[in-house]
Amino acid sequence: MNLRIVPMTTAHLPSLVALEQICFPADPWSESLYRAALDNPAVAILLAEGKDGALLGYAVLSTVLDEGSLDNIAVAPEARRNGIADALLSALTAFGREHLTCLMLEVRASNAPAIALYEKHGFAAVGRRKNYYDAPREDAVLMTLTFGPE
Repeated sequence: MNLRIVPMTTAHLPSLVALEQICFPADPWSESLYRAALDNPAVAILLAEGKDGALLGYAVLSTVLDEGSLDNIAVAPEARRNGIADALLSALTAFGREHLTCLMLEVRASNAPAIALYEKHGFAAVGRRKNYYDAPREDAVLMTLTFGPE
């Protein structure tokens, strides 16, 4: 699939919020949360755009000192299984290798495709949070990717 990874700007807000509501209908982030994230230097939001500029997916990374947290990653339903999440995750891990000691995330225990993708990029399960998610109630698997000297 022909795509490019770009940083989010305020012009992307309407399409990002619409995709967020499709991908996470039970608990979507609001436009005001994304607007605040844009103004926060500790947060990076990357978008995957198609050749026509259509939003195909996005990822949100927040940092505290030298640690990163993958807060959100989503791909439009009609664009899934085309390497978009893989491309976004590759961009984030490249950033992590350059600037961070580790990346962390939580993922639904039942989300086998996402867990497989994270493992492909070197993440390892390090714990579990019981009943972390609502709608439906489910455990979160905690995963970490630690960066070391090359």
